[in-house]
Amino acid sequence: MADEDEDTNVDLLLFSTLHDDEDEAGEEAALDDAAAQWTPNQQHYLLRSIGDTIVIRQLPYRGLSFQLWPAASSLVSLLDHNPSALLLPTSPSPIPLRILELGSGTGLVGIAAAAILGAHVTLTDLPHVLPNLRFNADSNAHALVPRGGSLDVRPLSWGDSLDDSVFDVVVASDVVYYEHLFDPLLQTLEVLVRGEVAFVMGHLRRWKKRDSVFFRKARKLFDVAVLHTDPPLPGSRNGVTIYRFTAKKRAVKASPEI
Repeated sequence: MADEDEDTNVDLLLFSTLHDDEDEAGEEAALDDAAAQWTPNQQHYLLRSIGDTIVIRQLPYRGLSFQLWPAASSLVSLLDHNPSALLLPTSPSPIPLRILELGSGTGLVGIAAAAILGAHVTLTDLPHVLPNLRFNADSNAHALVPRGGSLDVRPLSWGDSLDDSVFDVVVASDVVYYEHLFDPLLQTLEVLVRGEVAFVMGHLRRWKKRDSVFFRKARKLFDVAVLHTDPPLPGSRNGVTIYRFTAKKRAVKASPEI
């Protein structure tokens, strides 16, 4: 996640309620649920493809970036069942695969990718999120080392880029929420998603109009394809969709006839 102001119940509500802009039903119940989450806790994820478990510490009282959200779990599940989903069909598989995660939050997706793929993963978020991100990265070293995976934790604000690094794929989950962050996120993606580099994003639709604005902007810059869709969870209207963004294909101009 990536925003400076994350410490209010309103922010928690953004991710607790599945609704369109016009539908405010259930907000009070969502606020009650959010208030009940103000204690540290750990979530265990069994990665069946490697027979190991990663443990993620959540600090819900610290804000959105310190919690787990549905799209992260769905993206990890896809990786666990189909690791090649991160790569373009025509891309060679470099060893180790170099992955950048944007808005890492608790780091679940990036840590799982490092463990499953033996990849070098750079986890990024805003500076105040990094201590818990490093804690989770260090706590799961046991799952990475046997497979050659590694993790690097670095600050990154959307709109900026890591100029000194090269990546094979970019990943993120549940990063489309605040409309004022759409343009900075897309600016960063424009720098990163070039050539054979793809952006794989897990997303749970919560706001019909707001999501439409983001994807309309994104499709002007990238080719956007659906990789996978989960069925809705009980009580939810929408399931998580996993998208792949690639650089727009340029039309090849025909050579003039002589």
